[in-house]
Amino acid sequence: MNAHTLKITWAAMAALLLAFNAQALEYKTIDAAKSNVAFSYKQMGVGMDGKFKKFAAQLIFDPAKPAAAKATLEIDLASIDTGSSEADQEVTSKSWFNTSAYPKAVFVSSQIKTTAANQFEVTGKLTIKGQTKDISFPLKQTAQGNVGVFNGSFVMRRADFNIGEGMWAKFDTVANEVQVNFQITALASK
Repeated sequence: MNAHTLKITWAAMAALLLAFNAQALEYKTIDAAKSNVAFSYKQMGVGMDGKFKKFAAQLIFDPAKPAAAKATLEIDLASIDTGSSEADQEVTSKSWFNTSAYPKAVFVSSQIKTTAANQFEVTGKLTIKGQTKDISFPLKQTAQGNVGVFNGSFVMRRADFNIGEGMWAKFDTVANEVQVNFQITALASK
């Protein structure tokens, strides 16, 4: 083996080792300051946005082994920020989230599978106001060194969870569909 071939062989082995190490990252620690859970909906035909200021996420995710991944997201519903303190008080009331009886919305994954490079389909159970529904949504993962950014979104129908009861049960004032968008930033360990 000449010196040039040996150099190419070592370079190829080093590249394979680096690729293996990149795949061996497992994301576990959530960076809450760089994560967010937001939503958008229509009220009287006008687009509105909001977010939740408090939530906790647990994640065990190795991009090379998505079938073994686990994710849980708990949202403190009383931390809602609709941009109006009056609206925030209304949506925490019994007719909407009823946060005194049901303080959290909880999502627990049951399956995560690869659909394309750095893209996954997540399936799990979402529980709000004592109602549990199966949901699925696409998830995109972007690696930035030992940081993984996970972006996903899904449409939730508030009627499925009895959000907006009584005079709010109709969808002429507030639409049934709520677009939920989230970004979870996690740190990896080897």
